Amino acid sequence: MRFNIIHSDIETKARVGELITPHGKIETPIFMPVGTLGSVKGIHQYELVNDIKAQIILGNTYHLYLRPGLEILKKCGGLHKFINWDLPLLTDSGGYQVFSLSDNRKLTPAGAMFKSHIDGSSHLFTPENVVDIQRIIGADIIMAFDECVPYPSDYNYTKQSLELTHNWLDRGLKQFAETSCLYNHEQMFFPIVQGSVYKDLRAVSAEYVASKGCEGNAIGGLAVGEPANVMYDIIEDVNNILPKDKPRYLMGVGTPENILECISLGIDMFDCVMPTRNGRNGMLFTWQGVINIRNEKWKDDFSEIDPLGNSLVDKFYSKAYLRHLVMNKEMLGAQIASIHNLAFYLNLVKQAREKIKEGVFPLWKTQMIKLLTTRL
Repeated sequence: MRFNIIHSDIETKARVGELITPHGKIETPIFMPVGTLGSVKGIHQYELVNDIKAQIILGNTYHLYLRPGLEILKKCGGLHKFINWDLPLLTDSGGYQVFSLSDNRKLTPAGAMFKSHIDGSSHLFTPENVVDIQRIIGADIIMAFDECVPYPSDYNYTKQSLELTHNWLDRGLKQFAETSCLYNHEQMFFPIVQGSVYKDLRAVSAEYVASKGCEGNAIGGLAVGEPANVMYDIIEDVNNILPKDKPRYLMGVGTPENILECISLGIDMFDCVMPTRNGRNGMLFTWQGVINIRNEKWKDDFSEIDPLGNSLVDKFYSKAYLRHLVMNKEMLGAQIASIHNLAFYLNLVKQAREKIKEGVFPLWKTQMIKLLTTRL
């Protein structure tokens, strides 16, 4: 596995790279569709590859551990085979999901005891067994187990949480070093920078993470309610510390505007449920601006969903027809909107790569943000 920087922008920290994995090359900056349970909601794997042009998707350790369970995944030969996906996979450690169960979990130095949201059964996640679980899942990139504190969080609590996250990182790295993938391919282990909105804690975490020399690094605990300008400031500070020759993954972000701004700050990898979740609710991201397809104005608009879009659905269906489907809660409406939004996101980062190579990224970014944040 290796990461090569192909081109860097001279005015910003944006860069184009390629991350080589056992299941293929990932061009960065990249957006990764979220497939929590081994499925990007409503989207066939065929569509992900051939229409949306996804290069990597995500799975979630917490959810896959509960269903279908480790026995099934191991028996099948890992998540790649289970879902018939030959391209790269990344798994989140499940930390965010565990800690979102604030009423059903207990945090200790050993790990996190939690109750399943499915049947109430008790489970323990530790830094070690989360590595073991991700070994069984078999993703190309696996994440350290961490605590994602809510926003806002008290400084002292955040500091104690960070110490715990760093302790868990050391234990996770030790387990990773002493184990191997079960399916004859390498896996990369990414630690996660935490520290909420406190710049000094973020700096401490970034330096600690950087010192581990892992093949890539992630930034977590952002886009959880803090102002966007605060998020950007933290990312800039953290990226000044994280090694430039390793991929940087910003977890759970975000809007098209967020993505373009963070590319300019040196982020290489993104994931977010927004394209599919918002699509299912009728929000479309287009090259003219944002559309709420539920609005009455689209009722008799028989024009293409997005004349400048690159997905097959953009020119095959009309706005009026999509509105009809969404308003009547037809499954096809959610599928069309999700495919459109994901294809838009993948095309957005593709164009960003091209503009960085052409040396016009800063001007293009400014123009695009103004356009893409327009409400139609």
